[in-house]
Amino acid sequence: MPHDLVLKAMNSAHRVLRTVSGGHIGNEAMGMPVIELVTVGRKSGQERAVMLTSPLEEDGTIVVVASRGGDDHHPAWFLNLRDKPDVEVAYKGGPRRPMVASVATAEERARMWPVIAGKYRNYAGYQKRTDREIPLVLLKPVG
Repeated sequence: MPHDLVLKAMNSAHRVLRTVSGGHIGNEAMGMPVIELVTVGRKSGQERAVMLTSPLEEDGTIVVVASRGGDDHHPAWFLNLRDKPDVEVAYKGGPRRPMVASVATAEERARMWPVIAGKYRNYAGYQKRTDREIPLVLLKPVG
């Protein structure tokens, strides 16, 4: 798994590419829409933004995978939203919208995971690399 600094650099580069291209490049990756997820740091209390792919959407709910590339530890953004589920999401370069995050229930994950891992094999590979069950996060619009 890449070091945290490498992950942060990749996120920054992605954001710059999207900005410099006027949003024409960087709104999709590996056939999935890219979102910017903004959480509040559980320790710092400061806004934290990360670029993520969304392999599944259902009825206005955006699904993201807390895989961290198959690392044995949850990504920081997941820990942040687990503690403070009020987040903001910019979908495919659009404006930020308030959303509420929740971790998929066992039943939801059992239904969604085969769809996600079947279409995007990288996620199936990530799950094989770790003993932790990789969480799915549901991002639902407020209101």
